[in-house]
Amino acid sequence: MDFREHYEYWISNPVFDESTKSELKSISDEKEIEDRFYKDLSFGTGGMRGVLGAGRNRMNLYNVRRATKGVALWLKENPELAKRGVVIAYDSRRNSDLFAEQSALVLCENGIKAMLFDALRPVPVLSYAVRKMNAGAGIVITASHNPPQYNGYKLYGDDGAQIGPEVADKVTQKIRSLKYEDCLPMNESDAIKAGLLQIIGKKEVDDSYTEMLHTLVVDKDILKKEGANFTIVYTPVHGSGNVPVRRILKEIGISNVYVVKEQENPDPYFSTVELPNPEVPSTFNLAIKLAKEVNADCAFATDPDCDRLGIAVKNHEGEFVLLNGNQIASIMLYYILSTKKNNGTLPKNGAVVKSIVSTELAREIATSFGVETIDVLTGFKFVGEKIQEFEESGSHTFVFGFEESYGYLSGTAVRDKDAVNASMLISECACAYKANGMTLYDALMDIY
Repeated sequence: MDFREHYEYWISNPVFDESTKSELKSISDEKEIEDRFYKDLSFGTGGMRGVLGAGRNRMNLYNVRRATKGVALWLKENPELAKRGVVIAYDSRRNSDLFAEQSALVLCENGIKAMLFDALRPVPVLSYAVRKMNAGAGIVITASHNPPQYNGYKLYGDDGAQIGPEVADKVTQKIRSLKYEDCLPMNESDAIKAGLLQIIGKKEVDDSYTEMLHTLVVDKDILKKEGANFTIVYTPVHGSGNVPVRRILKEIGISNVYVVKEQENPDPYFSTVELPNPEVPSTFNLAIKLAKEVNADCAFATDPDCDRLGIAVKNHEGEFVLLNGNQIASIMLYYILSTKKNNGTLPKNGAVVKSIVSTELAREIATSFGVETIDVLTGFKFVGEKIQEFEESGSHTFVFGFEESYGYLSGTAVRDKDAVNASMLISECACAYKANGMTLYDALMDIY
């Protein structure tokens, strides 16, 4: 079918609701119709992502159902995975909760147990939950740091990492074989009665995840000594990081945390920023304003799904400046390796894993401590694959992984970049350097 035939199919087929049909009928621009219908929304290693709206090339309820039915068919070809069920999480974007619920109910309709979080959660919590709950796969509804008109769908394997190209191709083939009317959900009450729908609350995963983060503290003594003297301004940028980031900072002893009130609560329109992306300097405007008012040591920002962390620190003139992802990672890495060497916990077969486009300074740092650096292709799933490979072969002990686009990881219980982990770690770094009369900016200059 050409794009016009697809358009007519959508406005005439009873599977699509009247609101969808009305939206499509209101479009007078032929180019707009063509853009919405000339192709299917693509599904790849990053799942799928697109502008919200009606049409086969848009992010909507029907494409989410179809993608999930494709996932269900793939899982059914792998019965061992299918019987373990799927964990589903979502962020604060428009329709994220609806898409997550419908994904769960499509799985239930296909006889696969769905474990759905009761409220928004960060991507790293989903990754952790897949492993914690021994699930066969994971789904998270998010468009990460994209503009508010976007949403997306990420698929995770049973190792807690995003799927690789081979699985993505298989799921894509399944999706393309499906008609929309073949992808209907189960009734929610029926799914609960059948034991196919489980709602995940705080006790099942959140507490365990936070306990795991405590094990990643490198030097508990420095936090006991300096935590109460350290002041942070934090903004979740209307996303999912607010609760877990504030919780872990409080629990490790950092009590002076000021949250940007205008950006504290979920807002699918991200109305206070140009883009909900900590890589964009203007995202920090409100945080830096507050940091100056309260004389904070640092300002942190996490993106809506809380897998990326950006920070602003004081330079030698006392002005707040933003560090880029390579700089933040270099500070974290140097701190981890130097502290572990000093306390005798640096593994002899330690390894740092970074994306091939990330800074070579990390290799210089790691080499100086006798630690190997391994490059992988861009995409944190390849860091996750290396962690899995290390565990299976025993060849290396994972110490730290990162990519220049503000993604970091210092543990192995999560297999994606983790801004909750990173917020905790960079706070510890800052406390340690403050104890020596240094800022994070000083630390970076010292590393250079």
